[in-house]
Amino acid sequence: METPTYVLEFEKPLRELVKQLDELRQQSIETNVDLAREIHSIEGKIEAMQRDIYSNLSPWQKVQIARHPKRPYALDYIGMICEDFQELHGDRQYKDDQALIGGTAFFNGEAVVVVAQQKGRDPKERIARNFGMPQPEGYRKALRLMRLAEKFGLPVITFIDTPGAFPGIESEARHVSEAIAVNLREMAMLRTPTISIVVGEGGSGGALGIGVTDRVLILRTATTPSSRPKAARRFFGKTARKRRPRRKH
Repeated sequence: METPTYVLEFEKPLRELVKQLDELRQQSIETNVDLAREIHSIEGKIEAMQRDIYSNLSPWQKVQIARHPKRPYALDYIGMICEDFQELHGDRQYKDDQALIGGTAFFNGEAVVVVAQQKGRDPKERIARNFGMPQPEGYRKALRLMRLAEKFGLPVITFIDTPGAFPGIESEARHVSEAIAVNLREMAMLRTPTISIVVGEGGSGGALGIGVTDRVLILRTATTPSSRPKAARRFFGKTARKRRPRRKH
């Protein structure tokens, strides 16, 4: 049995037109009748409605799109733009946090280190990945990989997509705030190029834990603590930080 298509309330009129288009195409095949004019007309209506809907989204509708379960996640982007991604596991202190992934890859032929927050597709994977909410060991794993990148002079690319760091008792017991704070300090001092891309949700310190980089890109349908550009600049930083001399190892 197929999973029902996930449709947001404001997308329903568009979904109805898509349904009509599919029915017309099927009817054209079954009856061998040329319905090209009618099909073209509905395609035009769909294109116009898409422009109208997605160019006039309210702040809440943008949040809904950012949380859409069918949107691409970090591993989808990594698979599309990178080659030979090799995931590295564990923080060397506690365990491997599956909500935060990372490893080496090639981007445009250049070796890079990728760090990303990954949500799950189905219920089993969502539970395993803690719905994309990293725990302290996730941020410590991210920092371990960034230090590895710095050691070998590799650029770092981070993909941000999280409602926030995990707020549970066990996470607090293992000092999640301290783990994020250490990342903020250490990322500000990294001697290697870094870039962050907000591909979905960019919630609070959960995003900042891997988001203090030279450049931050935010997809149009992604969200930060505020969707307004000025607030986003205050949150992530308005300009690139200055590069310091490489530290000795």
